[in-house]
Amino acid sequence: MSDLALPRTSVAANLLLAQEKPRPGQIFLMERVPQHDGPETVLELLNRPEGFFAFRPAGDDEVLLVSKQQTISLSIDRQAPIADPARLSAARTLGVEIVLAGGSTVGGWASAELPDAHARLLDYLNESHEAFFAVWTHVATHYLNRAFVLYARPLS
Repeated sequence: MSDLALPRTSVAANLLLAQEKPRPGQIFLMERVPQHDGPETVLELLNRPEGFFAFRPAGDDEVLLVSKQQTISLSIDRQAPIADPARLSAARTLGVEIVLAGGSTVGGWASAELPDAHARLLDYLNESHEAFFAVWTHVATHYLNRAFVLYARPLS
């Protein structure tokens, strides 16, 4: 094992996998990333090309290497998907309800950084080819895997 490792910060999260019940634990975000100032975001972690991420279940010392392809959602308490105040103020807020495989429903808002002519929920969902996208509430931000979305419904 190498003595060289990037510093990481643990973040409390709730993980929902395709074949399991939701479980609390911690994920680990890099303290620095090359593409911007500040720490890695949860969305960046989930959308990196690597197929797995580290997750430590609550009350357990062992770390699980979790398949991103089998991850339905990862939820973080009280953390906005867009941390930069300038970007957040420019983003449009879209009400959304997402129904996931297995019957889970997530309702909340999506922060869409899209031009006015293309700022519908459909545009937000189709804007990216990345596997995960964010829906937030006042309590949590839910990072959802597109592969497990059955359908979305706009809310006003």
